[in-house]
Amino acid sequence: MNIGIIGAGHIGSALAVRLTSLGHSVKIANSRGPETLGDVAQKTGATPVTAEEAAKGADLIVVTIPLKNIPDLPKNLFEGVPADVPVIDTSNYYPMLRDGQIPELETGDLTESEWVQQHLGRPVMKVFNNIYADHLQNKGVPAGTPGRISLPVAGDDAAAKQKVMALVEELGFDAVDDGTLHESWRQQPGTPSYGADLPADKLREHLASLGTQRTPEQHAQFLANHNAAEKQMEAQGVKLK
Repeated sequence: MNIGIIGAGHIGSALAVRLTSLGHSVKIANSRGPETLGDVAQKTGATPVTAEEAAKGADLIVVTIPLKNIPDLPKNLFEGVPADVPVIDTSNYYPMLRDGQIPELETGDLTESEWVQQHLGRPVMKVFNNIYADHLQNKGVPAGTPGRISLPVAGDDAAAKQKVMALVEELGFDAVDDGTLHESWRQQPGTPSYGADLPADKLREHLASLGTQRTPEQHAQFLANHNAAEKQMEAQGVKLK
């Protein structure tokens, strides 16, 4: 496939490495221009381009940039891109370490990816947000391998979801359906599946235990867990990009 990656940070670069190794043609973009991506190109085998060029002609597009930068993407980013091309959103909301407060995400009414979808004006699929970049790049294994990591995939378009889940499997992970985009809160930071590298049976168990409608109590606990995790990451000097 022709795959466009918008964002050359940890997750974008990890995906580029794996996808090129599997024979996909990958274009990668950042906010500073393709001339700044020489090292990334050498490391990943992806072709540096602008964001618009990454989207044009792609069979699948990955948007993997800090959440706070989503509104700054070009308004014509998807001009001429067919409606059936899946768009993956990998974002997480880190209000203390990176993004600042986004009021719409504080109430629990919107999930992170619903907020992204509103700004992009394009349906998105949520995946690759709950796994560390190093694990994404290095821990994919053949189907049937004991302990194979599973990844949740959320979205509203059944056909797009099947394409994305097939790609997850090709990368060496079990794809688990996490329901609609509104249910994708179950894979956000602060929930049991975040960074846990769970096998498929355990991931399905965790998702089912949370239900489909987030309660105010769950949202309050989610925020408390998330804030505690951010403080721990800050104390450890974790850098988010």
